[in-house]
Amino acid sequence: MAKNENVKDGVIFPRGAKNDAYAQYFVGQSYLQGLVADPAVNVGVGNVTFEPGCRNNWHIHHDGFQILLVTGGEGWYQEEGQPAQHLVPGDVIVTHDGVKHWHGATKDSWFSHVAITAGTPEWLEPVTDEQYAAVESEAK
Repeated sequence: MAKNENVKDGVIFPRGAKNDAYAQYFVGQSYLQGLVADPAVNVGVGNVTFEPGCRNNWHIHHDGFQILLVTGGEGWYQEEGQPAQHLVPGDVIVTHDGVKHWHGATKDSWFSHVAITAGTPEWLEPVTDEQYAAVESEAK
């Protein structure tokens, strides 16, 4: 059984539906629940939930930023050329404009965060199984 199974039911915010609109940019299954639907607000705010082992592709936010507020489970965040950071509830990540990065669940835990995103994302290559395994093994 995976750790933090309660995350799949929504810890603070609802888990949301399968993230089919962005599935091509993820390895594994994620879920997305939009939290702000006000057209006068020019940032996206959503609860993203990752099944164990799920992660998004490397990506860059142009003309903006991304703030991650970790709400459940255990996950990873990594900027290109930097060691990965292990994430737990209460962690806050700020990704500045133009920084290549990825984030997702650990291999054995559900993971959720609220993503506050401004600007335009540029989706890049997937985090390979080899890259992901290296992050997991370096943490031990």
